[in-house]
Amino acid sequence: MLLERELTRTEGEPAGTAAPRTRTRTRHQPTRHLDEPTAYRWKRRLLGEPLHTERLEHETLGKPTALAVFASDCISSCAYATEEILRVLFMAGFGFAAFSLVTPITAALLVVLFFLILSYRQTIKAYPSAGGAYIVTRDNFGLLPAQVAGVALLTDYILTVAVSVAAGVTALASAFPVLEPYHLYLDVAFVALIAWGNLRGTKESGKLFAVPTYFFVVNMFVMLGYGIVRFAVGSLHRGATGQAGMYPMGQPKGDGLLLGVSALLVLKAFASGGAAVTGVEAISNGVPAFRKPAWKNARDTLMVMGALLGTMFIGLSFLASKVHAVPYRDEVPSVISQVAKLVYGTSPVGHLLFLLLQAGTMMILVLAANTSFADFPRLASFHAGDNFMPRQLQVRGHRLVFSNGIIFLAGAGIVTLLATGGSVGRLIPLYAVGVFTSFTLSQAGMAKHHITHREPQWRRGLVINAIGAILSFVVLAIIASMKFMEGAWVIVLLVPIFVFGLMRLNKAYETEATELHANAAALAAVPTLRSHTVLVLVDQLDAAVARAMQYARTLTPDDLRAVHFDLDPWKTRELTTEWTQLGLSRFPLEIIECPDRRVARGALELVSDVVDDGATEATVIIPRREYVKRWHRLLHDRSSSSIAAALGSVPHCNVMVIPYHLGSFTPSAPTGDASPGAAVTVTAPRPGLRSASLDTSRLPAERVQIATMPMRQRVTVAGKVRAMRVQPWAGNPALECSLADETGSIDVLFLGRREVGGVRLGTVMAVTGVAGRHHGRRAMLNPAITLIATPPEPTAPMH
Repeated sequence: MLLERELTRTEGEPAGTAAPRTRTRTRHQPTRHLDEPTAYRWKRRLLGEPLHTERLEHETLGKPTALAVFASDCISSCAYATEEILRVLFMAGFGFAAFSLVTPITAALLVVLFFLILSYRQTIKAYPSAGGAYIVTRDNFGLLPAQVAGVALLTDYILTVAVSVAAGVTALASAFPVLEPYHLYLDVAFVALIAWGNLRGTKESGKLFAVPTYFFVVNMFVMLGYGIVRFAVGSLHRGATGQAGMYPMGQPKGDGLLLGVSALLVLKAFASGGAAVTGVEAISNGVPAFRKPAWKNARDTLMVMGALLGTMFIGLSFLASKVHAVPYRDEVPSVISQVAKLVYGTSPVGHLLFLLLQAGTMMILVLAANTSFADFPRLASFHAGDNFMPRQLQVRGHRLVFSNGIIFLAGAGIVTLLATGGSVGRLIPLYAVGVFTSFTLSQAGMAKHHITHREPQWRRGLVINAIGAILSFVVLAIIASMKFMEGAWVIVLLVPIFVFGLMRLNKAYETEATELHANAAALAAVPTLRSHTVLVLVDQLDAAVARAMQYARTLTPDDLRAVHFDLDPWKTRELTTEWTQLGLSRFPLEIIECPDRRVARGALELVSDVVDDGATEATVIIPRREYVKRWHRLLHDRSSSSIAAALGSVPHCNVMVIPYHLGSFTPSAPTGDASPGAAVTVTAPRPGLRSASLDTSRLPAERVQIATMPMRQRVTVAGKVRAMRVQPWAGNPALECSLADETGSIDVLFLGRREVGGVRLGTVMAVTGVAGRHHGRRAMLNPAITLIATPPEPTAPMH
């Protein structure tokens, strides 16, 4: 029945003629209900309802929430930076000197932090829309240095995810040692959790992660305040040394300023602690995510972030030096947990406060990865906009975030954790090289910006950014040299390799764009050929072929042929017999010999012969079965792809694949339109984005619903412009809009107009005129319009 029903649409009609039809329409066409795919329904359950593009300007953050989103990486680094400084000194056997040097080294790092904060304040002011290292370097030094800055920062964001999550799970295992064997499993689970939170949207992730950030900050200040008070009154005691798993204290090896420690070792400790000042650039990369005035709110948040980090970092280093917290070889328990235990003591209240701090430390360290999830996708979209990364990274997803970038970052972070075993000690040497590379290029770019533009107070800005660039370069040189053999060589090697790959990708995109733009005008000017031949490739007579034949007839070609390549004479004979029995003899079935069974080559020779006269346009239609289950596809070949590829080089040949979705057709009796006077049934459109985004309270009271409006009468309807069609400039001027309300849609035609002021996609308006039908659809010609709401003018995206 299915095959016969499809074939009756074409049977007995010569090619190029339209079948006589008798159709009775009711006044109102019911709206077809469109089911959503199962995968999309699960997506809505996991991520929530899709956000309309108009909501983008509302997906911004206030200063408290933005601090939690963008500063969690920077603030959290104080939880492990002190330990990394101590670890370097203890591993070299300078345990006694370590407690005397940790605070001065921390103070030196805070000097670097101070100038970086001042420098990025200048950057945010100069680039209020997006002031990251990539944009600043691109505008001042060009695209190639910008790729170095961007790749270095992207690499560091990946490492930030790995380091933060690994350190957070270490803090959790310090409080609950029974979890230590499951370290890697917890790492992967936390990365997946943060990715899910970010896929739900910027505001959602901000709300989700704000509380843990402030919980950590409060607990840190309570611990630091209580510890300093105890030190001041002389009740703060030192911890035991020489415990199993601890690094040995070593013996004093000299006096002097550095207590016998070499300057190189101090620089190495300084390099390890440099991780504490990473994350400063995150706010400048995310300025567009702040509420207006974005640049001012971003600068204020940057200052608060710097003050919090500086206070907690120096406070923890000071207390660690007083209680003699010694790092453990396997990193558990951590230095911050030892300090907290010694500060709070062993009382029940003290133990509770210790557990609260450990919980806060674990959460802030894990959620520090959220800074990368907030900035990596945005930075990758800038690269993609300049054709240096795949363009899929530019696409905003279900919840108006760059979903592809989030998913890529999560995958890269998990791979990094698995490759390093989730060890903070193995990750730290890889860390900070990339971020200080971007710091250096960004601050040098800002120095050039001041010299070039000479804005008010440019000399002051030049001094600040020049000092920031010099300090960043010095720290970069120290980290790269001191940590080179411990793993920094990996980043030093990977950055130029990745930059080379991005340059190759850019070249491919640019070549593609040049060819498309250069040929567009020439192809548009080619005159229409005199003849049109349609060839339908037939393997066997089934519903897929019948659907393709039915569609081919709608093209009204001058010549319509069904073509079968003879690979099996018996199968060919059966096809010919069935073709005749079903009354399809009016459609020529052309049998082409194919002794070498190369169907793609046979199709190429056939089409070449058709278009050889230079006056014929050929369309090749390939029926293709689409399968419900993916594993079914493995049971069938995909010869349509090879045929399409072979025909792609033939001029004036067009290939169309007509899919037939198996399992999607439900056999039923043919249905026609209701007879005049029949009851009218109006089916509401599917709930979701189209109907939910229209605020009906703003529409005029005198309007009628589109689905129930009377024909041939003057009426007022209102809704949102969902689609527009503008005629080519060379054709008749006309503008056609599809106006939709909560019940249906109507075509609004403005003849003699190429544009109407204020009317564009998303415009909410009321139209008054005589309703009728145009090409079988509800329509209104040249109505009077009243604009209710107009979306902002589209602006070019910032790259």
